[in-house]
Amino acid sequence: MTLFLETLIGGLLAGTMYSLVAIGFVLIYKASGVFNFAQGSILLFSALLFVTLLEAGIPFALALIPTIAAIAIMAVLIEWWVLRPLTNRSAMTLFMATLGLSYVVEGVAQGAMGANVHALDIGIPDLPIFVGDLLISQFDLVAAITAIALVAILALIFDRTRIGISLRAVADDTRAALSVGINLNRIWQIVWTVAGITGLVAGLLWGARQGVQFSLSLVVLKALPVLIIGGFTSIFGAIIGGLIVGASENLAEAYIGPYIGGGITSWFAYFLALLFLFIRPTGIFGERTIQRV
Repeated sequence: MTLFLETLIGGLLAGTMYSLVAIGFVLIYKASGVFNFAQGSILLFSALLFVTLLEAGIPFALALIPTIAAIAIMAVLIEWWVLRPLTNRSAMTLFMATLGLSYVVEGVAQGAMGANVHALDIGIPDLPIFVGDLLISQFDLVAAITAIALVAILALIFDRTRIGISLRAVADDTRAALSVGINLNRIWQIVWTVAGITGLVAGLLWGARQGVQFSLSLVVLKALPVLIIGGFTSIFGAIIGGLIVGASENLAEAYIGPYIGGGITSWFAYFLALLFLFIRPTGIFGERTIQRV
């Protein structure tokens, strides 16, 4: 039972790391209906810029300021040069635009900051914490608390502020939002900035664990099962989806892996997502699309 609980808790805590990446996708998809394939590249760019500033001798807190400013400038440029010219185009056109954008962002990051692996220390030691007989990773626990705090902040922004109300209006009905004077372009800029800051948080946590390197952008691939399971339009669903993915792949590796040679964590989440596509294509908290003909 101790092994089961340790495996389950470890998986749940690790799943919050996937959720942090998935939240960025959800924010942009809710506001614009765009599946932003460039989210991983933006995550990489922000983490790489931050660690480069640290290596230049800039203190941790001060390095956040130019990094967030760069994310905001990138969001404005993306809205000007990519989203605005493609307004009212098909979802596939927008997806292909973000796919191309991902390579542009990675190329700019590599050209400006190099392709070396950077070690990142954010002050969270990966030490074991004993709760009775249970062993819990301190790093995973802090990452889980960070994810919960970030979701709480986003929930307050969406529910309590004028910007949040505008974001929800755009997500519910873009045409109606435009008719009451909501500036769609400004909303897109804000959403991409918030998604970029979310990606920065995820990038710092992932970078502290495996180093800031260009394979960091591939972490978005693990966010796909999280989105399919939780739903593309729900921030809370991203959290639940991440918990399900983290816990299920850990338990599968521990209890099924020994019988089939291991390596389950690399593909089990996608198998689980495939099952959800058969059972509930919109995800647990996804919104069903109703079309009138």
